[in-house]
Amino acid sequence: MKLLFRILITAALVMVISYVMKGVYVDEFTTALTVAIVLGLLNFFVKPILVLFTLPVTIFTLGLFLLVINAIMIELCDYFIDGFRINSFWTAMLFSIVLSLSQSLVYQITGETKK
Repeated sequence: MKLLFRILITAALVMVISYVMKGVYVDEFTTALTVAIVLGLLNFFVKPILVLFTLPVTIFTLGLFLLVINAIMIELCDYFIDGFRINSFWTAMLFSIVLSLSQSLVYQITGETKK
């Protein structure tokens, strides 16, 4: 139930952010649900591998390279999902920052904790 709640929150936030940000396009809510699911799967399977391979760069930049990795995850979602489009890498980076901050805010308000 908790996972379904998180997916729905992420899908809603993707829709809201796509309406607010230029350069981010989501066709419909089912596409946003797909984005939330694929992004979760990419973060679970692909992101740890990227973090491991880029660990020296991440340490050298004091963790700021993780923002680049998050943008790459968004770009991969753009590649895999037809109704989801991001115009540029910088838009993907800003989208990932806004999505992460808004998820943290919503989870703080709803009392959800990350375990």
